[in-house]
Amino acid sequence: MVSIATRLGGFSFDNCLMNAAGVWCMTKEELAAVKDSVAGTFVTKTATLDYRAGNPEPRYQNVPLGSINSMGLPNQGLAYYLDYLLELQETEPNRTFVLSLVGMSPDETHEILRRVEASDFNGLIELNLSCPNVPGKPQIAYDFETTETILHEVFSYFTKPLGIKLPPYFDIVHFDQAAAIFNKFPLKFVNCVNSIGNGLYIEDEQVVIKPKNGFGGIGGEYIKPTALANVHAFYQRLKPEIQIIGTGGVLTGRDAFEHILCGASMVQIGTTLQKEGLAAFERITEELQAIMAEKGYEKIEDFRGKLRYMD
Repeated sequence: MVSIATRLGGFSFDNCLMNAAGVWCMTKEELAAVKDSVAGTFVTKTATLDYRAGNPEPRYQNVPLGSINSMGLPNQGLAYYLDYLLELQETEPNRTFVLSLVGMSPDETHEILRRVEASDFNGLIELNLSCPNVPGKPQIAYDFETTETILHEVFSYFTKPLGIKLPPYFDIVHFDQAAAIFNKFPLKFVNCVNSIGNGLYIEDEQVVIKPKNGFGGIGGEYIKPTALANVHAFYQRLKPEIQIIGTGGVLTGRDAFEHILCGASMVQIGTTLQKEGLAAFERITEELQAIMAEKGYEKIEDFRGKLRYMD
């Protein structure tokens, strides 16, 4: 029997597939639907300290090979998601879920993390370093000095299992520099990747989303090669105790297989889930299991990270 069970951050999951933050995760009802699907777990919408309405509509658009969005971090606020997760710990104590969060400033990031640290939440936490915090500055994870400072400050008080969501990197030296920083800290995972920033999609001589004059993050088929490169680059460079979540361009079981082959312990589905709905989990699960059976793999550890190179 082929198993796609996995472990992440010391926790066990019966399916390596889950949603990506931003999709099927805004409300308790959406999260419950993912929870009750065949997905291994869910991650919440990335929470800020307080409720945010986000950017003006239209801010998301499906396009032929993926999607473009400039959402502006709409979410219900930290307390909404944290309270729901604490409820689930009472009703489903044997399952583990992921809380995604980000501060609109470094101070807010620390306030959020201190609240989570003081809470009874016992799942995984994902700190999103792929959102811009300061006007005129790049995404946090592109500013290596700020990234190291924030992680140093966070781990001076934060003791719960923490991972980070990353933007895509495009230069080998940046993989080297980022990994050297991440390896200094007791991170449980890195999540590669968030959307490719500031793409532009045009229909009938006009942009298709309203915020930022049409500039938005690109997801879907467009980004799979970039996502796979980031997963494998960090798999090669990070210490073994920092695991990898692969995100980007997962339309089929083959795509999920390739993320695991590149080193991912878990795989998130975003644009495809947005387009297809929860049925995507069952379809991709079956396709992944079929590929594994065909190749004689009984579990994902049989092939995880075993990408072959040319001689």
